[in-house]
Amino acid sequence: MSDTDLVRAATYVNRFEADFAKATLEAAGVAVLVGADDCGGMRPHLWLGGIELFVRSEDAEKAAEVLASTPINLEADDSAADET
Repeated sequence: MSDTDLVRAATYVNRFEADFAKATLEAAGVAVLVGADDCGGMRPHLWLGGIELFVRSEDAEKAAEVLASTPINLEADDSAADET
């Protein structure tokens, strides 16, 4: 994948969300490049600009559809604990 035909598909605030979205896109057959300035995850405080996912320009529409159909919900579901 050359960097001349890449477009940003999404930006996330943490590596977990970015990795989840990357895996989702790859499962759908979309090649993904992660752009982050966090020293390979060793310095998470450096990701102030976010973690970006890049895809080929010809895959941009498919990537948008896949990401829109797969919401990332990091909120804990405490409803089961409340019912006890």
